[in-house]
Amino acid sequence: MSRNLSPAPKDANSIVSIHGNNISHDEDQRESEIINDEGKKATSLLEYYTSLILSGEVTRDPHQIQTLKELDRLRDECVPYLKDLKERNGNYTSTATSNGGGNGEESWSMTSLFSLTPSWANPSTEREQQSSTTSLPPRGIYIHGGVGCGKTYCMDLFYDSLRSTIGKQKVHFHEFMLNVHKQMHKAKTIKKFHGDEAFDYVIQSTLSQGRMLCFDEFQVTDIADALILKRLFTGLIDNGTIIVATSNRPPRDLYKGGLQRDLFLPFIDLLEEKCTIVSMWESETDYRLVQSVTDEKHNGAQTVYFVDGDGDPKGASKELFVKLFRKLTKGTLINSMVLDVQGRELYVPKAAEEYSIARFSFYDLCGKAKGAADYLAIGQRFHTIFIEDVPKLKYHEINLVRRWITLIDSLYECHVKLIVQAETNPEDMFQIDLENESSDEEFAFDRTRSRMEEMRSEGYLRKKWVGSHL
Repeated sequence: MSRNLSPAPKDANSIVSIHGNNISHDEDQRESEIINDEGKKATSLLEYYTSLILSGEVTRDPHQIQTLKELDRLRDECVPYLKDLKERNGNYTSTATSNGGGNGEESWSMTSLFSLTPSWANPSTEREQQSSTTSLPPRGIYIHGGVGCGKTYCMDLFYDSLRSTIGKQKVHFHEFMLNVHKQMHKAKTIKKFHGDEAFDYVIQSTLSQGRMLCFDEFQVTDIADALILKRLFTGLIDNGTIIVATSNRPPRDLYKGGLQRDLFLPFIDLLEEKCTIVSMWESETDYRLVQSVTDEKHNGAQTVYFVDGDGDPKGASKELFVKLFRKLTKGTLINSMVLDVQGRELYVPKAAEEYSIARFSFYDLCGKAKGAADYLAIGQRFHTIFIEDVPKLKYHEINLVRRWITLIDSLYECHVKLIVQAETNPEDMFQIDLENESSDEEFAFDRTRSRMEEMRSEGYLRKKWVGSHL
């Protein structure tokens, strides 16, 4: 079974053409070459992606193709631009030892520091800055879409296809902003810079890592970040930085509901002006979960429905269940939260709000009086639900049975991705009363079993979550 892989290729050198130091007349052509794992050359990301489709490594996805076309546009424009800019703008030095927006220790030239005053600080310098390059920077790209649609995969293909000599960096946006605040503190307390000088120091720190700046998981939740982004990014872009970013939100939804958001809106305007906005929201597939099902077919592991098998150590299924939860939430902060359901409070014990993923026990959901409105509220808020400690159900536990039936129906209606850790498989989950084999619950649970089986399938996992539209 072919599949799309959301993670980046294992080794960047496996797809990037590596060249020697000899300069020749066709250097620009070699700069743009991509080499696949079999050593065959590709001249574009789309051509390389097509080779992966033909080899069966990925499944063709029209939304990924459109995104790669736009990344190819940027790749064609940025390689000569950054190469020329680097040759012309050799007025700063750096011995930074790590990426992530100026995370290393740098040696600075005071001339370089104050030559980078951006146009927002001194409008008269804008023309001079633009004349220092052959052209304006190419438009960056802001890619937004649901979890697992392949946006990071596409950006990683782009990033890994660029030679490191052009000056590039890739960083999680949260990590980048932590480093920005760290550098700002250093500028003020150690370097004794103030005002514009401190901002210039941070800009210089970032530029020293590379002017091709790729952000993963771009989101704004902190007011301290929100209030400085416009000024910071204006300075970076004025000095030739090209931005590529992935996000779960379109630009207009960034920092939605945040304090003093009106002061943040000019940054959104800047982002939309300087970046082409690419939406992957219509992609109907979470390839990370599809990959889990595909892997199951190869190694026999129950990778979205976990049950201890014969001979398995006790707790093996729970360990795999937790491992998948950590994989999909990427180590983000897990908190409890409360949903409002028709004026009532619905407690969610574990939620990764950044990724719209929640985790419950069976008794969290079915052990207390809950109904369809509660379960639909969960399905409309979270696209992926983890449920653990699901027991075998007996006929005398009829309230638990009825709630589970309603829960599955509600999550199914929202196309929620369901990951279960249970005592047994769906076919053995409900033990009927032999004296009442024709009970309504037994007929209803037949449908529930069927839906639980379908929700484990590759076809279901490829469906688009519709909960947010109900």
